[in-house]
Formats: sequence, structure tokens, C-alpha cells
Amino acid sequence: MGKGSRPNLSPKKKMGKKNKRQKRKPEWQVEKEVSCLGLTVLLFTPGLMEAQYRQPTEIQRQTIGFALQGKDVLGAAKTGSGKTLAFLIPVLECLYRQQWTAVDGLGALLISPTRELAYQTFEVLRKVGKNHEFSAGLIIGGKDLKNESEKIHRTNIIICAPGRLLQHMGQTAAFHASDLHMLVLDEADRILDMGFDDNINAIVENLPKTRQTLLFSATQTKSVKDLARLSLQDPEYVWVHEKAKFSTPATLEQNYVVCALHQKVNMLFSFIRSHLQKKVIVFFACCKEVRLCAIPVPGVLCRLRPGMPILALHGKQQQMKRVEVYNDVIKKKNAVLFATDIAARGLDFPAVNWVLQFDCPEDDNTYIHRVGRTARYKEGGEALLVLLPSEEESMVNPEKLTSVQQKLEAFLAQEKEQKERAQRVSVLEGNKEVFDVFQLKLQELICKYMQCSDHFPSLQESDSNTMKKTEKETKFKEAKKVLKRNFQVNTKIVFTEEGQMVQQWPPLQRTAVPATEGEEDDGTTGINVEEARERLRREDQEFDKLEYRRKVKEKHRVRL
Repeated sequence: MGKGSRPNLSPKKKMGKKNKRQKRKPEWQVEKEVSCLGLTVLLFTPGLMEAQYRQPTEIQRQTIGFALQGKDVLGAAKTGSGKTLAFLIPVLECLYRQQWTAVDGLGALLISPTRELAYQTFEVLRKVGKNHEFSAGLIIGGKDLKNESEKIHRTNIIICAPGRLLQHMGQTAAFHASDLHMLVLDEADRILDMGFDDNINAIVENLPKTRQTLLFSATQTKSVKDLARLSLQDPEYVWVHEKAKFSTPATLEQNYVVCALHQKVNMLFSFIRSHLQKKVIVFFACCKEVRLCAIPVPGVLCRLRPGMPILALHGKQQQMKRVEVYNDVIKKKNAVLFATDIAARGLDFPAVNWVLQFDCPEDDNTYIHRVGRTARYKEGGEALLVLLPSEEESMVNPEKLTSVQQKLEAFLAQEKEQKERAQRVSVLEGNKEVFDVFQLKLQELICKYMQCSDHFPSLQESDSNTMKKTEKETKFKEAKKVLKRNFQVNTKIVFTEEGQMVQQWPPLQRTAVPATEGEEDDGTTGINVEEARERLRREDQEFDKLEYRRKVKEKHRVRL
């Protein structure tokens, strides 16, 4: 939505006493149309004004009128054009007209492709609908299913993801949609691209046929048109930018740079250091890349301290962590968000200056939605696409690169886990004509990152599968170590009260034979078995003699 001063579209003098005689309308009422110079104008009421929505956008002007008439609508507009309010306003207004209450149950169902987009829509609904008494619920994965089941039957407006909704339809006995009045499919093309087409078909089959359906998307694909034919009845097609020359906003400045595979991390770090006072979103192809670069504990770029906060958003995170990251990005004025394509659809991060695509998007629709995170509603923005030489033949200026090669090599040398994680990171793309894996100079990349092996011997260790297991310490080895250290074992001697030593049994065998000259330590390590055997034999002989003498003396004492 656009923000600014309220337009003076209807002079109060011309309204005169006619408006005073009319019944005062509710504060949030949006169905307020006046004629000014032959044009039909939609005015926002104080409820929207308090939420800083002051002037309707083109998609809202063309869509809300059809929706309030009860018609099905297929709406398409560029990213950042205000599609969220284009369906939230009709939802609230239609339920208000019918005086919907908690007893009536579910009145409107809003389906979003991702949890983040559903959460964002829910937050916008809370702001613009705070003067209403409708109950609204956010039904997404990662939350307590039992708690949702207890409250879902009293909810008037549900904002959800397809998978979670289908789970409630199959497991929650109290959930039913027989009285549903309005169905909204937000980012319908993304819902289908993510493989939810079977889920959507199953959901639509369980909904009443007399409902009103609103379908919105930034791009119109064949699958979206097929879904419209199955779900919509005589729809009104609203394509705001149908005649536009480009699918991206006019205020968006788009650039691309060609960079070798082994220089991409250097380029990314240099870019961040050059935009410390900006808000940047960096898109990666997979979760492993985001975790490798951005997560505080293992992230290599976080360890390099680029000078601004680095946040991560990907599908492997827990739901509460994803919500926390989303709110942090909104609050911060300058930050870097490393994300996968879950952040590419519908999310409205304010004041994003740059969108950098570290990995090339798989198709043009993905590119449109990625760059759509900046240049929102007439605001400026810049996008940078990083390409490999095999994807576009060009050169990058090496003078603008800040090399972090040695620091990365040091980190990987010290932490084997990070080294293995870096080796597992891979990018798989669908279009093999463009993303040709055989064109990647992997050998050159490996040599580039492993050239420090002379300085860091730990890098020369073999793979974890072929590493030697730690040898088990045996008692023999422990005894051998003790002998080398020449430890003297303490002996326990017991005395009587008169001071006589008590003879222990079996008696301790003492070394009775001194070492001969030939048995002196010659400086070599280990045990000479022959010498030890001879010495033990002599000690046994001496010990036997002493023991024999003791026994003879005992016999003589007995006779006396």
C-alpha cells in the first residue's frame, strides 16, 4: 500500500447536508464511493488510515469493487502492488455486511504457499481489522495441533498453509466449512509450483459450491489458469499490468555480474562490506548454503565479521525461529538476510535496498519474485544476479574484490566439520542447457581451496570414511609405558603394637640379586627377555634359600 497524505478527493462543501441526513457508517466501513469529475473514487476510512494505508493502489481499485459485488476474481499484478489488501478488505467487508459472529463458524478461508507469507497476512489482518469483532486464526505447521483443534471451530477467518489445513480436515472432527462464504488463494502459482496441487484439489472438493473465490498471483501460468477454470465461476479478470512492457517494477534497477565459481564467496563478502548501511537479501538455491554462510555458530561469513548483522531464513528452521528472523528483518534498518526461495514470494520486508541472487534462479518466474522483494510500490530498489562464466560469457573486475581466501582456508583447516559441510554443498538446477554441471571446473576449484595444504597439514587428511580409527589402548601397552617411566610401586608394611613387623602372606618377593655389570642400562628402550629371565631365576633361587632357612629356624624353636 502506498503511504502519504490523504488525498482531497471529495470536497466537504459539495456533500453538504445530504451526508448529515444519512445514517452514520461504522468506522472501518470501506464501501464509500463518491463521484468527482465523473470518476469513481474509493476512499479509505479511519481504520485503514490508522494502519498507515492512505491511498488505494491500482489492483485494489479494480478488484475491491468486483469482490464486494460477490463476483469471483482472478487478479494479477506486479510484486509490491498491494495484493494483500485487495482481498483482505473484501473479506472483512463481506463478513461485516452479513453480521458474521463466532456462532456462524468459518466464513473466510485464506490459503498461502508458505508459513512466512501466511504469518505476514495474519499480521496485516490484525492491523486493518482491529475495529472488528471477528475471530481470526493462523493455522500453519510447527505449532500445537491439539491447541488449534480446540479453537478452530470458533474461528471466523482462517489464514493457513495447504498441508496444515488438509490435516485438520482429515483429523479434526469439529472442523467443517459447510457455511464458508469466501475462499482466497494468495500466490496461487507458487502453491502449485511447490507441489500442493493435489492438496488444493482435495481442499476445494470439501468446500461448498456456492462460495465466492478470489485468486491472486504476480505471474499468470498455465497451471494457474487451469486452477481458475476449476475453482472460479464466471470470474472477473483483473490484470493491472497486462500491457506493461516488463514484468518487474519500473523503479527496479537490475544488474548482473559474471564471477568464477571459486570467487563467488569473495564477491559476496566484498559486496556486503561495500553496503554496510543498506538492507540486503541474498538468495541461495538450498538450505545447506544458507547454513554454511549465515548461521552464527557454523557460518563462515559470520566468523569473518563483515560489519553488519547476518540473518538466515530457510525451510529447515523451526517455526518460532523463522518468525523471529522475519520480525528481526522488519525491525532492523541495515542487515543482510540469507534466504532460500521461501522468502521470495509475497513477503513484504520494508526498505530493502538490494536483492542479490547468489545462485541463478531456475526460471523467469522465480527471478521475478526474488527481485520483487525490493522496489515495493513505487519505491526504488536494485537487484544483482551472479552468473558463472558458463552461464554468461563476461568478465568481472578483479580490482573490486576483497579476497578472504586465506581466512576461509584457516577456518576450514581448524574445523573438520566445516570442511566436510563445504564439500557437501551442491547446487542442482533443472535446465541442463544453462546449468551445465560438466562446465564447472571443479578440479580448479578444489585446487584453489586446498592450495594451503602445505601450511595446514590437517587438510591433507583423507576423507572421514577412510580415516584410521583410533587404536585401542591395551593393558600390555599401558604396562609398557609404566616400565619406561620407572615407577616404584609402594608396598604396605604392617607392624604390631610392640613394633614387630607382621609377616605378610604370601610374602612380597624382593629383588635379592643386584644387577650385574652387563645388565646396566645401555640407553636402549624395551625389555631384554633373556636378561630378565636369568635375573628372575637368580632371584627365585635366593628367595627359596631364604625361605628354607626361615622354616628350619621355626622347627628348631618348636623343639626348644
